[in-house]
Amino acid sequence: MKLGILVNKERHLREIIEITMAAVSKGHRVNIFVVEEGVNILSNPDFIRLHEINGVRISFCDYSSKELNIFKENIPEEIICGSQMNNAAMVHESDRVIVL
Repeated sequence: MKLGILVNKERHLREIIEITMAAVSKGHRVNIFVVEEGVNILSNPDFIRLHEINGVRISFCDYSSKELNIFKENIPEEIICGSQMNNAAMVHESDRVIVL
C-alpha cells in the first residue's frame, strides 16, 4: 500500500513520525507532502530524518517555503522542493491520504 501524508500544520510531528514508522514497518511506502505553515516542520531534525528511511519520500511546496522564509539550503537535496503538482501526484499515487 502507498500512504500519502499531507502536512499543512507543524503541530503533529509526533503523529507524523509514528504513522510513518508504523506504515514502513508493515512494508508500506509513505509519500509526505508539506505545504502552508507545515513547512516550518522542515527545520525539525526528527522530521528531516524521515527521508533516510527506505520507502519514505518527502516533498514540499516551494511557494510556501518562500512565503514563510524557510531556507532551502538547510534541507537535504533528497527532500524535493516542488509545487502543488507534487501534492497532486502524491494523492493520485496513494491508496490512502491523511491530512495533518
